[in-house]
Amino acid sequence: MHTKEEKLEAFGRLLDVLDDLREKCPWDKKQTFESLRPNTIEETYELYDALAKRDMKNICKELGDVLEHVLFYSRIGSETGSFDIADVCHQEADKLIFRHPHIYGEQKANSVEQVLQTWEQIKLKEKDGNTSVLSGVPDALPSVIKAYRIQDKARNVGFDWRNKAEVWAKVREELDELEAELKKEDKERSTEELGDFLFSIINAARLYHLNPDNALERTNQKFIRRFNYVEQHSIKAGKPLTEMSLEEMDRLWNEAKRIDN
Repeated sequence: MHTKEEKLEAFGRLLDVLDDLREKCPWDKKQTFESLRPNTIEETYELYDALAKRDMKNICKELGDVLEHVLFYSRIGSETGSFDIADVCHQEADKLIFRHPHIYGEQKANSVEQVLQTWEQIKLKEKDGNTSVLSGVPDALPSVIKAYRIQDKARNVGFDWRNKAEVWAKVREELDELEAELKKEDKERSTEELGDFLFSIINAARLYHLNPDNALERTNQKFIRRFNYVEQHSIKAGKPLTEMSLEEMDRLWNEAKRIDN
């Protein structure tokens, strides 16, 4: 691994390259906060995908792409005198120091649970910090992750189940309510109850220290693998999926399951 001096040298090199591009490249010259935003979202999801696959080569690559965006936004900010990369780094360092009084202050914390107990209270005390416990959850987060974060933040101030096993009664209650509305064929109420049911399942996952987004993505990938197997073998058999019976597709699906397991 590189020394601190080598890391700072590499960081400075990237800053120099981005400065050159901003001054000399026609495309880079035109970019604004607004024009870069969609690209930033795409790069973030590409990093998320590489992390989910534990693909170290691509994690390194995608981290570089995300870092480029951080530096690019900072360069644009410096052109209006609003902020630059030094302000970004100092502000983040100050925030981390403030949020870790057990490291930089007198407070004691010997476990993750002890740290989390005061996390939200610390953030509420910050200058320009969150005005409420849930205000720090971005509106644009994907719904599964957003639900998890909402529940986790509420937990940090003590709003949670005393016994995690009690959550299953709530899950069953929400499922019963969903089934009742589906029988009535009330789409609006069914949609609301489906949301409540999904929220309760995500809550159960959180209580059992399972990441629902990671779990769902694993199932997505498993389904893709197995469906691709069905599709590929239908092609080998010279029979498109659209011409296969459900029984034929089920047979191939069960073959895929045996191989996948």
